[in-house]
Amino acid sequence: MSILLPTFSTSFIVLSAIMVAFGWAQIAKRNIEKHRKFMMAAAVFATLFFIVYVSRTALLGNTEFGGPHGVKVFYLIFLLFHIVLATVGGIMGLITIRWGLKNELAKHRKIGPITSIVWFCTAITGLTVYLLLYWIYPGGETKPLLDAIF
Repeated sequence: MSILLPTFSTSFIVLSAIMVAFGWAQIAKRNIEKHRKFMMAAAVFATLFFIVYVSRTALLGNTEFGGPHGVKVFYLIFLLFHIVLATVGGIMGLITIRWGLKNELAKHRKIGPITSIVWFCTAITGLTVYLLLYWIYPGGETKPLLDAIF
């Protein structure tokens, strides 16, 4: 089992969170143009993650949890939390970017900090899932998505 694609895709989500952090720092300094560039870079990295992840899942399947059976239920609960967080964060990210680009700044300023926090949590939980699947425990079989979960 190769961890090249999972490592590649996970690096994109981590880079996305780093770009969000840099963008946040820039808006705190009122540097709007740098803020915009970092946030758009964050969106590009998140999109690249999504493309690689969905492609890998569709073509190769997902990796089953290879750790102890007693830990699997906790892993699956954590994975579900990550999936919900990533879905909410992705939708919030699209809305936040749209409002920023459309110059609806009152809405953008209101949702932006919340979106950033959700995205940081998404990146941290995503990295944790990756570590659990490929580094902490030996990866299980790669199989179709629903078979890997259940």
